[in-house]
Amino acid sequence: MKRLIALLAVAGALLAPGAAAAHPLGNFTVNRFSAVALSGRDVYVHYVLDLAEIPTYQEGGRVRLPGFASALAGGLVLELDGTRAVLVPVEHKLSTKPGAGGLPTLRFEAVFRAQPPAHGTALVFHDTNFADRIGWKEIVVSAGLGASIRRSSVPSTSESDELRAYPKNLLKSPLDVTAARARVELGSTPGVRPSLEDGPVPQRTGGGFESLVARGELGAGVILVSLLIAAFWGAAHALTPGHGKAIVAGYLVGSRGKPRHAVLLGAVVTVTHTAGVFALGLVTLLLSHFVVPERLYPWLTVASGLLVVTVGGSVLWSRWRHRGAHRHGHDHQHHHHAHDTRGLLGIGVAAGLLPCPSALVVLLSAIALHRVGFGLALIVAFSLGLAATITSIGLLAVFARRAFGRLALDGPLVRALPAVSALVILAVGIGITVNALPEVM
Repeated sequence: MKRLIALLAVAGALLAPGAAAAHPLGNFTVNRFSAVALSGRDVYVHYVLDLAEIPTYQEGGRVRLPGFASALAGGLVLELDGTRAVLVPVEHKLSTKPGAGGLPTLRFEAVFRAQPPAHGTALVFHDTNFADRIGWKEIVVSAGLGASIRRSSVPSTSESDELRAYPKNLLKSPLDVTAARARVELGSTPGVRPSLEDGPVPQRTGGGFESLVARGELGAGVILVSLLIAAFWGAAHALTPGHGKAIVAGYLVGSRGKPRHAVLLGAVVTVTHTAGVFALGLVTLLLSHFVVPERLYPWLTVASGLLVVTVGGSVLWSRWRHRGAHRHGHDHQHHHHAHDTRGLLGIGVAAGLLPCPSALVVLLSAIALHRVGFGLALIVAFSLGLAATITSIGLLAVFARRAFGRLALDGPLVRALPAVSALVILAVGIGITVNALPEVM
């Protein structure tokens, strides 16, 4: 009885969001803030990096090196009247905070001084650091001690409290400012450099699945409960937008699918999603100097959309040919069976092609904590849960079509239902592709 109570307590803790959970802007983000501070006759740059879990895992060693502040200075371009100023580090600070799956997040701050003392009225600033990483990018320009700003392309105060509190209404469309221009007047007295002060810890949300891998002792009961909860989170994840539910239902209706087709589709989703997580993990661990994993997501989305377009067009063509063959009494059953198998594989791959970042965090956490076997089991359980939801939706579509067919209704609309379903698949695939293309061009 005591063991059962303990397992129930573990389940409750695992189902609840973790206290230290995912970065609010996502596990992949490298977030940057620059404050160009005009103080008297001096110009300073206060620079902040907020690295989420995955870039901390990749870049943490480099960020902790003694010369990292100087390396950052090389990626900051400050010009006054067309002359580039040399930025010299005068102070820096590094701190870590717990993130998802037991992985830390990193915050790096540095203050740079323009050397020699700046002069001029036309100020231009560019931040070229981590240019290939996604995340919040913010620049402000402020003045004091006799210096002033006539006009500026950026504000003088931070919307994110210097990457400490991201506005909730901007999490899905974060700031993307990497350059600033201003007309300024410098003062005549020595300035005061910005200070690096501690601030509040950013609020974290979510993180139920990621927290599984970082639990304490792993007895048989805890492992079993963890796997069940991972499957639950996978099933819940499949209900969020973007996992092909409408495509799966439309395909099984349009192709007159059977229950076994829905089950096969779920199996393909499981294999594809799990393989995608492992492949993205290999990219993160071995190839991050050549391609960062978040840049693969738009390409995967385009590939998924094109697959859906291909399957939708194929189903529509098959329905058209089947209709013509039926009128002429031809038997195309064997060809139709082969087409269904190819279509199922295409839809299953498209639905499972985009591995969720949470699963990648679990994989990296498992490697960091030397729990690789447990991490892989959690990812497979998560994929099975995701596939169970997709399969259930497919079965509902199949049984609904059969029940609808038993009503013996007739008419142009009923006869056109398979073709309409194929058109829906085609339209969704085109929409996915068109929306993803701007991110890869």
